[in-house]
Amino acid sequence: MIVKKGLPTLAMALLFNTGLTCAEALNVSHVDSQNGAPLPYQVLRNDITDHAKPEHMLEIRNGGFGSDMTAHPTNKNQFYALTDRGPNATYKQGEHGKGKIFPTPDYTPRIGLFEVNATGKVTLVRTILLKQPDGTPITGLPNRSGLGGTGETPYDTKGQPITVNADKPFDAKTNPLKLDDFGLDGEGLVALKDGTFWVSDEYGPHIVHFDSDGVELSRINPFPKDKRTTLNLPAEFANRRPNRGMEGLAITPDESTLVGIMQSTMHNPDKKVKDLNLVRLVTVNLKTGEIGQYLYQQEKAQNANSGIVALSANEFLVIERDGAFLRDDPNAMKHIYRINLAKATNLEAIKSGDTLVQDEKLGLTIAGKTLEQVVMAQGWDALASHQITPVSKSLVADLVKEVKYPHDKLEGMWLINPTTLGVLNDDDFATWSSDGKLAQKYLDKDNKVIDASTLYIIDLK
Repeated sequence: MIVKKGLPTLAMALLFNTGLTCAEALNVSHVDSQNGAPLPYQVLRNDITDHAKPEHMLEIRNGGFGSDMTAHPTNKNQFYALTDRGPNATYKQGEHGKGKIFPTPDYTPRIGLFEVNATGKVTLVRTILLKQPDGTPITGLPNRSGLGGTGETPYDTKGQPITVNADKPFDAKTNPLKLDDFGLDGEGLVALKDGTFWVSDEYGPHIVHFDSDGVELSRINPFPKDKRTTLNLPAEFANRRPNRGMEGLAITPDESTLVGIMQSTMHNPDKKVKDLNLVRLVTVNLKTGEIGQYLYQQEKAQNANSGIVALSANEFLVIERDGAFLRDDPNAMKHIYRINLAKATNLEAIKSGDTLVQDEKLGLTIAGKTLEQVVMAQGWDALASHQITPVSKSLVADLVKEVKYPHDKLEGMWLINPTTLGVLNDDDFATWSSDGKLAQKYLDKDNKVIDASTLYIIDLK
């Protein structure tokens, strides 16, 4: 699908930073302008009843490449795409507390290399499984408490807790829950020119550096006691809201600085503040270790920022969306904004004083209250009165208004050239949760069109 926007300034910025010219031939120009190009998939399981259509067996598809995407550093017709922790569904009825059903608990999160061919078809070129430093494949199972776990219990399809020894019943001491401290719920992806990757996730949040074969090289997170880390995020990032962690990750064109964005308002200090539109960004200079932190003001409370890509050292494209399907809500929101950090307040640069204090666990506070608490009680003007300014933003594209975008989870952006942007949705492995039971994920009310990760092309000319 094609979105046309008059953005000459943006085009010049992209041209400067990508080194590509508008005249270069791109296979993406052949992608179906109405329906996009679906990504290929394989079926992981097809032996579970579809709760949405009990007369059918649902397909769990692999698939799942859509949690983020990023350009191949040198091949203009290729992109990388990321899966999250694997097929899962919300489960609230377990005797060990609410958690997630994992129908394929040994699933290994992965990066796929995809190519758009001369006919506009997307093909899978290579799959890179993510691994521990010793080469052992990771899983997508939750981390332990203290390393990003928030008490989510992993369940199997029968509603039984997934344990270390699957052949024996749960016992807190002899057969505990099967967790994975290296497990990732990947949501942000960066590919570097040296062939390595950075992945951000929703558990820690963790930001993990992988080599070209998917083996972990180093790790950044907010947990100073984690001996695996080479650098720590501000401690308040550990207060991420469950399932809404570091949803987007970018790197500046000179590859010096990572920029991560949280999905929604964090539980800082607790979940009482979750119904807000305050989102935090973090910058990590990989050369100096310097950390920066900025605020983003969403259009609506509890929206999701689910992707970010760099245009320059200070300018970025950011996805802001709701969780609605167009089938259910004609006003569903799938926006792309251009943001600028240049005139925004770096929270990490503010020194403690009488009213503004840098708390070791909660970050910058005002009169003892977190910024989230201040905005909840007094609004954004209360931050402005202390010279705290969020990033500036301007709308680049409204995908629902202009192309009737049908998917709920717009999550990936591929910066192709100065005037062309690819976007990708997360299809959740074509699965969904209905009343705590697994169901096929459909795009239409008649349950005929199964959701699939699909590449759409946005023309910014």
